[in-house]
Amino acid sequence: MNSLPQGMLEAQIIQFPLAAADDPEKSMAQREIQHVVEHAIDELPDAFRIVFITRVIEGMNVEETADILGLKPETVKTRLHRARAVLRDNVEKKIGPVVMEAFPFAGKRCERLTDAVLKRLARP
Repeated sequence: MNSLPQGMLEAQIIQFPLAAADDPEKSMAQREIQHVVEHAIDELPDAFRIVFITRVIEGMNVEETADILGLKPETVKTRLHRARAVLRDNVEKKIGPVVMEAFPFAGKRCERLTDAVLKRLARP
């Protein structure tokens, strides 16, 4: 059913980049982006938000989330997928091209992280 490796199925927390102390403009842009993402999570419909927070923020697996919320595992997966899609759309509308200027990406680690994020965003 799912062709991703087992490790990719678990929720992963990506730390928000630390503010660039030497560049107040980038620091301010990063804080604004963080605010936009937090606000977008708050705006999710209740059913999507609780699943998103439980799975992504709290790091619980599908079965734990289903048990706690009294849902079928399939429902948890569907709601998480829809929550991510809504978040992606809302954040893209609000910050769009600003993201590329706000985060200084350089080096192989950043390329790998960028590729991983783009692949996750492109999931159907």
